[in-house]
Amino acid sequence: MYLSTSRAADIAADPPAPKGPLRAVPGTVLALGMVSLVTDVSAEMVTAVLPLYLVAGLGMSPLAFGALDGLNQGATALLRLVGGRVSDRTNRRKLVAGTGYAISAACKAALLAVTTPWSVAAVLAADRTGKGLRTAPRDALISLSCPPGEQGRAFGVHRALDTAGALLGPLAAFGVLWVAVDGYEAVFTVSCCLAVLGVLVLALFVRESPAPAPAAGTAGTPPVRTLLRIPGLRRLCLTAAVLGLFTVGDAFLYLLLQRRLDLPTAWFPLLPVGTAAVFLLAAVPVGRLADRLGRHRVFLGGHGLLLGACLLLLAPVPPGPALVLGVLGLVGLFYAATDGVLMAAAGPLLPPGLRTTGLAVLQTAQALARFAGSLLFGAAWTLWGPGPALAAAAGGLLLALTATALATSAPAEEPPGA
Repeated sequence: MYLSTSRAADIAADPPAPKGPLRAVPGTVLALGMVSLVTDVSAEMVTAVLPLYLVAGLGMSPLAFGALDGLNQGATALLRLVGGRVSDRTNRRKLVAGTGYAISAACKAALLAVTTPWSVAAVLAADRTGKGLRTAPRDALISLSCPPGEQGRAFGVHRALDTAGALLGPLAAFGVLWVAVDGYEAVFTVSCCLAVLGVLVLALFVRESPAPAPAAGTAGTPPVRTLLRIPGLRRLCLTAAVLGLFTVGDAFLYLLLQRRLDLPTAWFPLLPVGTAAVFLLAAVPVGRLADRLGRHRVFLGGHGLLLGACLLLLAPVPPGPALVLGVLGLVGLFYAATDGVLMAAAGPLLPPGLRTTGLAVLQTAQALARFAGSLLFGAAWTLWGPGPALAAAAGGLLLALTATALATSAPAEEPPGA
């Protein structure tokens, strides 16, 4: 989504998506997609068993685990700014991203050596440091490797491969545990090997674009001041933050769905797998659709799909397969229409020399807003119960979506790509 009052800064200026057979995406995009696939298999293997390992295996309380997860998410959001700034100052995006991936790989190995809850927490915090450092440089490498009019398709391909890893990770973890009873160490060992493989793929197959020349008028200017002069980026950050504040996290939606279905605990880990499968199938088509119809429209439409999932959980729909497929399908489509599309919308607004920093600012604004929204939703659940909390979140999202659509609607004469 891009929200500029200046036609020159608008994504309407992007060239139209190519007609006929689509050209192959750049090799950098495919290589980074494979890096993300392998790394996500590694990460999701650990994530799938971590609650059981910490709470049941090491005795950490659920409250302490929730606080740990929240702090790690907040630290990740802020560290993206560090990764973005260092990447643009040194023009070594691949090196910064590789450092982030290497830190995460080392943390997988460290999990084999720690045995107390808070030593595990320290390793997880370091792992989140690596994730925070690598996200913005990776997305900048994708954005700089393809023309502005093909950003949505490129990010769609990358997010599809990334989501394939998120889909395979939990299945791999359960497969390892099926073979090795109480085999947490086996899970961590396989996860570490896959993380190292991801670093090797990055080092061998990802190519960095040549150093871009500074944009006119930006030489010697502090990057924050430069970024604040871009009206489209200002509005994009504001809109992503406003909508992010009322975005209900998928974990909460899974808990609500489990309550509606009275789903056995053993089946609960399969709910994220269903969402990831939909995301995987929809990421590329939705990215192409965003290039053709406009990333602004698709981004707002994605939040409309999330609102639909909330309303479906609130509706008097009988528990059953229709409810499960409806909620998981809408949540998967929401991610397909917002995750990569947001980065594709921001990329063409930013000069190459500040692209990583700009993407990091946008990611941080959205992540902090979603973190605050999760805290507010959790507090509302505690005070009012799950139903009223979800109704309040849905009402807030509807108001935010309506206000954003009205405030950022493009003039009628602009082409669909605006």
